[in-house]
Amino acid sequence: MLSFVVKKCWPFRLTKTIGRDLLSRVLYGIRLTWLPSLLVIVVGAIIGSAIGVISGASGGWVDTLLQRLTDLFLVLPSTLIALAVVAALGRGLFNTLAAILIFWWPWYSRIVRGEIKAITAQSHIEAARLAGASRWRLYTRYLLPGAIPAVLVTATLDVANIILVLSLFSFLGLGAPAPAPELGAMTARTLDSLTTFWWLPILPAVVIFLLALTANLAGDGIREAMKSV
Repeated sequence: MLSFVVKKCWPFRLTKTIGRDLLSRVLYGIRLTWLPSLLVIVVGAIIGSAIGVISGASGGWVDTLLQRLTDLFLVLPSTLIALAVVAALGRGLFNTLAAILIFWWPWYSRIVRGEIKAITAQSHIEAARLAGASRWRLYTRYLLPGAIPAVLVTATLDVANIILVLSLFSFLGLGAPAPAPELGAMTARTLDSLTTFWWLPILPAVVIFLLALTANLAGDGIREAMKSV
């Protein structure tokens, strides 16, 4: 319905050369860009938080081993290696998400570890240990809830980065195969029309920008709200 109304009010041609409705595909493509970004954030935050809690609470050689593993993934050129992984595995949304996820969890691991180190120095954690709290209860009841605010703020600010990375992969032809309406791929496929029907590549590119901007504004709002709590 929204597509129909806009088409009636819009003076430019909103169909591609083979007759597909551009505006409808852009509106549908928002879902193919937004939802996979949230999936990467959620899975990466879960994996990274689990490793960060274990590393920060255990200490000793466990902490050292997990942090060296985290450092290894952080120092690697993540985007280039992810591109190589997708190119080796083949195009597809699942392969793209898996390649990005491999290099996204270490950030959450490092953040959660720092939060856990600060929490374990507090007196109520030592009191819980002396009271005989099990390691599982110590992790789930006292340590992990204290790190959730930092993870939540980081995750909301990361959505924009994931959106841009996914759009880059689809722009390079490494996302879901055609005719999937990915915004980055739609921009790439219509670049030859830039000098004639300029809105065909510009519209999906503008929508990518607006999605990233919205995610950043939402992340900033959540961060400020967390500070005031």
